[in-house]
Amino acid sequence: MDYQVVISTLTAAVTAGTPILYASLGEILCEKSGNLNLGVEGMMLVGAVCGFQAAVLTGNPWIGILAAMLAGGALALVHAFLTITLKASQVVSGLALTIFGTGLSSFIGKKLIGIPAPVKFSKTGFPGLEKIPFIGEVFFQQDLLIYLSYGVAIIIWIYLYHTNMGLKLKAVGENPAAADAVGIQVTKIQYTHVFLGGVLAGIGGAYLSLAYAPSWLENMTAGRGWIAVALVIFALWHPLRAMAGAYIFGGLDILGYRVQTLGMTASPFLMKMIPYLFTIGVLIFISARKGSQHTAAPASLGVAYHREER
Repeated sequence: MDYQVVISTLTAAVTAGTPILYASLGEILCEKSGNLNLGVEGMMLVGAVCGFQAAVLTGNPWIGILAAMLAGGALALVHAFLTITLKASQVVSGLALTIFGTGLSSFIGKKLIGIPAPVKFSKTGFPGLEKIPFIGEVFFQQDLLIYLSYGVAIIIWIYLYHTNMGLKLKAVGENPAAADAVGIQVTKIQYTHVFLGGVLAGIGGAYLSLAYAPSWLENMTAGRGWIAVALVIFALWHPLRAMAGAYIFGGLDILGYRVQTLGMTASPFLMKMIPYLFTIGVLIFISARKGSQHTAAPASLGVAYHREER
């Protein structure tokens, strides 16, 4: 295969995987606190439409990102109130959040369909790194939000594994009663990280409407939120593995287009199915290794903590 074809394919995989990466990083933070949020798809959609609308109104893409962060975070706080304060089922709340976010984004974006993005995040070389053979061409000739995602992934990795607060977060996720007994503020930590998860999901949605395909289309996430949830399991709740996994999923997502450019014939419907078939395969593989210590989820994931029961 031609070198430039390989480079362009890998570059496109990084671009396509970035919204999934943001969403999965947010879900890792959320799940590390013991809270399962299946509303990622809804938060991404609301982030996409609010970010696009803010960018249209202000002409500033960064204000669009801020609006997307606030919108995703606001929806996440609804989930947090239901599941942490009211002790509602995390699964039911997350599914409801996805349904609500899908409907709300369609309602808000009804008048935005067909409007071209007045501003967008364009690709720009990263000074000093863009000239590196292969690595620079693939990873450092991208847009600013992609560069930001690299930093976010590394910061979250440092936070989880090399800071005292990260240790407290993991303690809450593993055993909130024991964490509470030593003075850790369980509710505060859970609320904070559920909110941050929504903020990152909102950025992931805004990336779609302001960089990947600068426009607004109903249901433009096309299931990426669900892939992000599966990616967390695939990455074993590790942010750097999530980065690699997101680019794999991104590569599978653009595979259909690349196959056509190479002159190969394949059903476009089958090509669109590949990322989701891979997701199912990943879940089957992880489930088969459920007893392995290395694939264990946070022990309290999905279970509401009742303080009076400790």
